[in-house]
Amino acid sequence: MTNKYDGDLEKFLKKLLGGQTKTVHPQNDDVIKPMKKPVNKNKVFAITFILTAFFAFLIIAIANVYVVKENEYKIVRQFGEVMRFEDEPGLKMKVPFIQSVTTLPKSLQTYSMTEEEINTLDKKRIIIDNYAVWRVTDPKKLISNAGTLDNAQSRMEEFIYSVLRAELGKLDYGEIINDGSSARGNVNERVTLMVNELLMQDNYGIEVVDVRIRRTDLPSDNEQAVYRRMISERESQSQFYLSEGDAHKRREEAITNQEVQEKLAGAKRQAAEIIAEGEAEAARIYNDAFSKDPEFYSLYRTLESYKKTIGEDTMIILPSDSPYAKLLQGYIE
Repeated sequence: MTNKYDGDLEKFLKKLLGGQTKTVHPQNDDVIKPMKKPVNKNKVFAITFILTAFFAFLIIAIANVYVVKENEYKIVRQFGEVMRFEDEPGLKMKVPFIQSVTTLPKSLQTYSMTEEEINTLDKKRIIIDNYAVWRVTDPKKLISNAGTLDNAQSRMEEFIYSVLRAELGKLDYGEIINDGSSARGNVNERVTLMVNELLMQDNYGIEVVDVRIRRTDLPSDNEQAVYRRMISERESQSQFYLSEGDAHKRREEAITNQEVQEKLAGAKRQAAEIIAEGEAEAARIYNDAFSKDPEFYSLYRTLESYKKTIGEDTMIILPSDSPYAKLLQGYIE
């Protein structure tokens, strides 16, 4: 027979006691606690080591990734020796701890040089402040021969000052301070060309695009003296030009007067020749006409003599039988 309370002690007691049961709680000492599994220390250490190594590797990898930009070169060194040059833009990586990366600019750079004092051709001392526009053309040559960018710039500055001092020493002060002077423009071109030749000889891997003088000043101790001398020279020069102008004016006036006199003499001579020719022609015509009628010629001569001898206030007393009187009275035989 199967017991319906089998396996259910609590139900049996409830039935036995008429539904009233009392739950009996065992004492704490009688509670059986489950046993904990022992910790595997080797496994915990292995997991910690793996995670630490992973994060360390990740940090080292990120720290040794570098970016090559479009306007720059990257130089990778290993124990100070150049291993490679990077000029293609993108992400690159170096070997941790033993390799280092330096940067060189690829775009045009402006280098402002310190002020320098030079002597001009006319023995004036001036202070020049200039700058250079340059760029890196070969990073391998720059690193191999100059070592660093600062060393290359220092050598470039030395070359520029050496050439500039020699070229400006061939010009007067006025030519140097005149921005529109062709001589000064030619100096800039010559300095740029000669400095590039020196840089190429030493294989520094850089090129000077332009050298310009930003400002020129006089030393404070002789500035006023130079100004006074310049004023005196300008006044002397202006007087010289005025004298030259007056002399040129007198020469031109003399030449003009001579030409006028020569032209007047020529005109008079030509007029005299024309008058002489006219009078000769008139005399010939008169002779031809008078030879045909001698009496008319005699009358004509008489009338011409009247014109010359008789004026408005002339009083002539003539006898009545005078040819003049007869002629004046209208008697013509």
